[in-house]
Amino acid sequence: MLLNTNYMVSISEANQNFSKVASKVDKSGSVVVLKNNKPRYLIIDLNSQNFLNLSDDEKVEVVAKRILREHKHAFEVLGQ
Repeated sequence: MLLNTNYMVSISEANQNFSKVASKVDKSGSVVVLKNNKPRYLIIDLNSQNFLNLSDDEKVEVVAKRILREHKHAFEVLGQ
């Protein structure tokens, strides 16, 4: 993957001005966020990524499964 330095931002810039970062994502499809001057996070436009051509219901299902998996123990305790 080639990275365009125009679409790389520091984590502090992303934190202080997320709307600017979102605008860059709208233009390029993704932005790399640097932490300690190293690429650490990737912010993507879900609608522009071919491999993420999911319906809104499918996107909700993916997120719901992730939440259930990551917090399984808490849900089991609550279900008792």
